[in-house]
Amino acid sequence: MQQNRRYGFLKSGIDAHTLGISHISQLLEESGFKVFVSDAEISSAVDKISNFHCFEAIKKWILENNITHLGFSYRLDPKQGLNTFGRLATCIENDKTLSAKKNRAIKKIYFAGLPEACDLIKKEFGKRYETFRGDETPIETLKKLGIPEAMIPKSIQESSVYDQMRFEFGKKIISREKHRLIPKTPDYDYKGYGTEKDHLSKRLNAARNHNQLPLTRVHVGPYLEDREKALTMFSEWLKTLSKTKYLDIVSVGSSQLSQSHFGESWEGLPNGGGVPINSELELQAIREDCSPMLVRAYSGTKNIAHTAYILEKNLNMAWHALSLWWFNKIDGRGPLSVRQGLSEHLDAIKYIAGVTKPFEPNTPHHFAFRGSDDITYVVSAFLAAKTAKNLGIKILILQNMLNTPKSTWGVRDLVKARVLLKLVRTLEDSDFKVIFQPRAGLDYFSPDIEKAKAQLAAVTALMSDVEPEIPDSPPIIHVVSFSEALFLATPDVINESIQITKASLKYYPEYRRKNAVFDIISSSEIENASRELYDESKIMIEHMQKNIKNLYSSEGLFKVFKSGYFPVPFLWECRDEFKNAVNWNTKLIKGGIHVADENGKRMTLDQRLSKVKKMMVKGN
Repeated sequence: MQQNRRYGFLKSGIDAHTLGISHISQLLEESGFKVFVSDAEISSAVDKISNFHCFEAIKKWILENNITHLGFSYRLDPKQGLNTFGRLATCIENDKTLSAKKNRAIKKIYFAGLPEACDLIKKEFGKRYETFRGDETPIETLKKLGIPEAMIPKSIQESSVYDQMRFEFGKKIISREKHRLIPKTPDYDYKGYGTEKDHLSKRLNAARNHNQLPLTRVHVGPYLEDREKALTMFSEWLKTLSKTKYLDIVSVGSSQLSQSHFGESWEGLPNGGGVPINSELELQAIREDCSPMLVRAYSGTKNIAHTAYILEKNLNMAWHALSLWWFNKIDGRGPLSVRQGLSEHLDAIKYIAGVTKPFEPNTPHHFAFRGSDDITYVVSAFLAAKTAKNLGIKILILQNMLNTPKSTWGVRDLVKARVLLKLVRTLEDSDFKVIFQPRAGLDYFSPDIEKAKAQLAAVTALMSDVEPEIPDSPPIIHVVSFSEALFLATPDVINESIQITKASLKYYPEYRRKNAVFDIISSSEIENASRELYDESKIMIEHMQKNIKNLYSSEGLFKVFKSGYFPVPFLWECRDEFKNAVNWNTKLIKGGIHVADENGKRMTLDQRLSKVKKMMVKGN
């Protein structure tokens, strides 16, 4: 009997990734199955499974919970994943109680991990174990787990309809090679075009007048061990992109050392990947190679305002981006504390405002990477936007990373994007404008290249569905190249990715009309969810304004994080300092991330804010 199945999921004690397990658990629970997830003690035992007592602890856990189907998740080193899974599977199959031919306890064993780990397990064990690479849809996931379609809940099937429709659209675009017909971007004739006097506002206006929106921005940069060879290759890439005329804005993929030790000696320091830029002359060469494309680069992790000045002076930045709470000790990216980083970031924003350049608060997805919920995603962006406005910024580039985490349903991404835009646009006036810039998620794409191309078209369709009534929305797209899961994008891959993006925007409106997609994206369910997220976000902001003095200052923003308003349960560094922020559980519920109580149930906003207030009082 299907209903007698009981699923257990194990993970390594050293692997902090839990959203995948949470995602699968929710799918199974909604389908009517009992699910058990290993606690810290059992997870630690997995890492020492060769020890008899550790395996006995795992065996006891399996038997006490009557688990019949066992999954193991490991998202770190592929070889270690194979090694640990191999020992686990062998121990189970050699145990008479767990694998006896009659009435065997464990009927099926599964593995979820990086594509390379899945390939290693298939090579080692053949088809004995089902593997999950992470690019499966909810329906595909349940079917691989052996769940009949008749038992899959209506809510999951309906949510998957939208995602599947977009993916089918993407496959048609790729199979028919419609993207190959997308032409190059024409040259513009406005004053200053392609020079050090160019400006994003001028480029946007010209593109709008020539019906060439959206502008495309791509992260560009090779990595080689030899610094000089890397710079030479980067120069060649930029010149190629400039000549082929598909890309509008180059986002320089600078190395970690470029961000942390610009202009200093790098002797004995690991580079960590990225383009190794270390002088103003090298920045000037990049600007020349890019023309007529606009160009921008990431800021530094110290002396942030001065770094902004250096970048502006030598690159004529299309816009500046800062991560406010991030790129410091809290994520291991820089030497500053969170408090110091916020102070320097706000000083840099004042400088950016003074040179009348746009600003991008590159913030919400960094919280999402650490397990935060959808309210945090929206509210953190609003706080950054209002802070920027208060400091004199006139144009805000509102980046919206979709598919984060990648288990997010497409309809939930619509909700988040629409609420994000609506809330931040309440700040707009004659002196402050918001420019929407969506992008695909960092780990969204499949390692299967053809599937990844279809995914790129599908996620572009999602971007178009955020504001389907506005033909020019979005005005800028951060195009993530389809090779993201496999290798750094070369100029050819970048250009094809842009062609796929623009082909999707061109052909999707007709597909949307013919396939009644409007019925899905304008449904009462989406409207109700959007209203709820908007109202809860406003209530949280009002709570912050009431309880934190000078909220839109570096000290105010620091206290927001310190007090625990923004849950980051997966934070690795500075956990003791930010104990209020990590003292939360979050869970994937109906395609979105929500704060959950100790029983795994969704916590109400009143309960959540009450907990924050108690932590604030205790902290004082």
